[in-house]
Amino acid sequence: MTIELRFVVNRGAFSLDVDLEIPSRGVTALFGPSGCGKTTLLRAIAGLEQSEEGYLSVAGTVWQDRHQFLAPHKRPLGYLFQEPSLFSHLTVRGNLEYGLKRLKSALHKVSLDQAVELLGIGQLLDRRPDQLSGGEQQRVAIARALAVSPELLLLDEPLAALDLARKQEILPYLESLHRELEIPLLYVSHSRDEVARLADHLVLLRAGRVEASGSVTALFSRLDLALAHEPDTGTVVEAVVGGYDESFELTHLNFSGGCFIVAGGPHPEGSRVRLQVLARDVSLTLERQTGTSILNIFAATVDEVVAEGGAQVTVRTLIGEVALLARITRKSAVELGLKVGKKVYLQVKSVALLS
Repeated sequence: MTIELRFVVNRGAFSLDVDLEIPSRGVTALFGPSGCGKTTLLRAIAGLEQSEEGYLSVAGTVWQDRHQFLAPHKRPLGYLFQEPSLFSHLTVRGNLEYGLKRLKSALHKVSLDQAVELLGIGQLLDRRPDQLSGGEQQRVAIARALAVSPELLLLDEPLAALDLARKQEILPYLESLHRELEIPLLYVSHSRDEVARLADHLVLLRAGRVEASGSVTALFSRLDLALAHEPDTGTVVEAVVGGYDESFELTHLNFSGGCFIVAGGPHPEGSRVRLQVLARDVSLTLERQTGTSILNIFAATVDEVVAEGGAQVTVRTLIGEVALLARITRKSAVELGLKVGKKVYLQVKSVALLS
């Protein structure tokens, strides 16, 4: 089952015109520059934005078309904004119970206890919002959105107002929602790292239009998209923990093209993890190097080469079916004779274990 949506919203000089089909489970990230229409699209889905054309079907149930319009307060969704917007006169428990008053017991898919456990806020229930940190307030706001058992959860840059420490506090809880619940999440973010860590599916928006829609692993490595030409561009790789070298404190992460070795651990063997490899951390050679400190070296094939201004190029390579990008100088590309189909070796200097 999928989420199908079509919206046309005109707002002065800006217009949103989207026609999308996205998965009805997992995390779909809406990503793009400021003013591209991410929040407008989220508001249209919530029924808060007037649209000249509107169609929304969630897992086979039509919420909006030319014949019907489910009012915002009747749409079974949770909506989380940048600011927690908790009721200051209520305790955490009171905030969580507020939305349950109008929810029929038969519709309870996520119990209050489950929401409390998933967000780790059991010790906060008797406190008021002004007694909580920013990260704690946002965790309560997420739990409140879950407590009404939504069929769809909308998150509009929920970490944007938080400092780095608070973001790192909340990200594991968002991952737990991904793992434990079947509720689809639509997640708006300006952060590549958040998207790389959390999202399964990615929708790129630009000037109110869909630039591309697909899996995170596929879109991060497409050189026809602006995403691949940013200074911090990189690729996402799905892997499985294969083992732990206790003597050197290194974890082996198996993927379809081989094995990454990364510092740290141990992690549960067999668990699925996600890696990010930045293009600037990948170098190319024509022969496999020896006598090097770099542990992650892979045989690959050049798939595409695109110029980045005058001095640099981005090279898309394939290790089997897994794509990795490399950002090197144009001089190096010429001296290596890089062209599509050429066999090379990748030297990966750094790997970020995202989850």
